[in-house]
Amino acid sequence: MNSLLDYQKDGGVATIRLNDTRRRNGLSPDMVDGLIDLLTRIRRERDVRCVVLTGNGEVFSAGGDPRRMLAPDLYPAMSTAELRRFYKEGIQRLPLALHDFDIPIIAAVDGPAIGAGCDLACLCDFRIASERATFSSSFVKLGIIPGDGGAWLLPRIVGSGHAAEMLLSGAAIDAQTALGMGLVSAVTPPQNLLALAGEKARRIAANPPHAVQMAKRLMQESRSLSLPAALELSASMQALCHRMEDHREAVSALLEKRAPHFTGK
Repeated sequence: MNSLLDYQKDGGVATIRLNDTRRRNGLSPDMVDGLIDLLTRIRRERDVRCVVLTGNGEVFSAGGDPRRMLAPDLYPAMSTAELRRFYKEGIQRLPLALHDFDIPIIAAVDGPAIGAGCDLACLCDFRIASERATFSSSFVKLGIIPGDGGAWLLPRIVGSGHAAEMLLSGAAIDAQTALGMGLVSAVTPPQNLLALAGEKARRIAANPPHAVQMAKRLMQESRSLSLPAALELSASMQALCHRMEDHREAVSALLEKRAPHFTGK
């Protein structure tokens, strides 16, 4: 396991903790590589039905490291073409990996989520926050733009007006403001954050995994589909669901008034 990440499983729920507190859980190349490798591992394990993503320490993630941006052997030494490849072959692999990850992910945000760290939270299916969480899409304050998909993500979560204010001002918002604009779905005291995340994750994990994962995929794909195309995809997925053993078990358990037992088949 990458030392920058802690990983635990409890039943069908896995918890990933960003664990580079010295660098405020920043998304360094090593952190990005570790996250992508871990997502690949989780997909292969088959028994994980929901993931909670959080950070150790007092910061969820500080995103990029401004000191690296002026390091003479890094950005200043690269040509424009090299910088483009640096993003495409580096941090941009993370939003693509999370977009292709069918297992639901909940971000449990405690402390600041800054820049790419805010975008990482936005890449999760939904977010809950502690009372001391803050969110900032702070790229313009450094004279750059979101290079990891933040300008695509935020408007789809909070709407174009709220997204424009966050992206163009770079200002931080607190947890209650984030709740009001729909960036997070719940705010709780810090000591209750992981318990609440676990409760929500277990509620998801209790459902048939194929139905949950296809519902997630349908929501993601529908963002770019017309209604007729989304209905066509829904019909195909629904036909698959009706052939699953877990569907028959779910209906039988409902009719028999008993707890279902799902096998993922």
